[in-house]
Amino acid sequence: MIAFLESIGIGVRYGAVADGFVPGLRIEGGAIMIDTERWLYAGDLLHEAGHLAVQEPARRGTPGGDGGEEMAAIAWSFAAALHLGIHAAVVFHADGYKGGGGALLENFLAGRYVGVPMLEWLGLCDRGAYPSLRCWTRPPSANSSAVPMSGRTAQIANTGP
Repeated sequence: MIAFLESIGIGVRYGAVADGFVPGLRIEGGAIMIDTERWLYAGDLLHEAGHLAVQEPARRGTPGGDGGEEMAAIAWSFAAALHLGIHAAVVFHADGYKGGGGALLENFLAGRYVGVPMLEWLGLCDRGAYPSLRCWTRPPSANSSAVPMSGRTAQIANTGP
C-alpha cells in the first residue's frame, strides 16, 4: 500500500501524531504522517491518501476540503483498494466513517457508489468507467478554475426557466 502511494506521488512519513480525526494518521506538508504506535486501521491510510489525491496539486495537503472532496476520497479509496487487491472491508471498517463504514461497504459491494460524479468532474475517471480510474491524482488542469460544487449547485438552482 505504501509503495503504491509513493509511486503515485503521495508521500508517506513516520513520526508522532497527536490525537486527531483518524488515529495515528495526519496529513502534513502534502504527505501522510503515520504514527506506527497509534495507527489502527490500514484502510484509513487509503482514505487519507484519497484526500490528497483529489485536491488540486497547488493546494495538495492543505486543510479546507469540502463535502465533495470527502465523497471523492471515499470513492477513490475503494478504487485504490480494488487496484491493490485489498478487500473493501479494510477501507470501510466498522469503526470508520462515524459508524457508517458498514453501510458504505454494503453499498459499494452492491455497485451503489457515492462520490463517483466528483471523480469524473475532477478528471480522475471517465463516465461509466468506475472503479477504473484514468489517473490516481487530480490533474493540474482538472476544473482548477471551476466554481466549487456548492457554488455550482447554487448557480444551477438560480438559473431555472
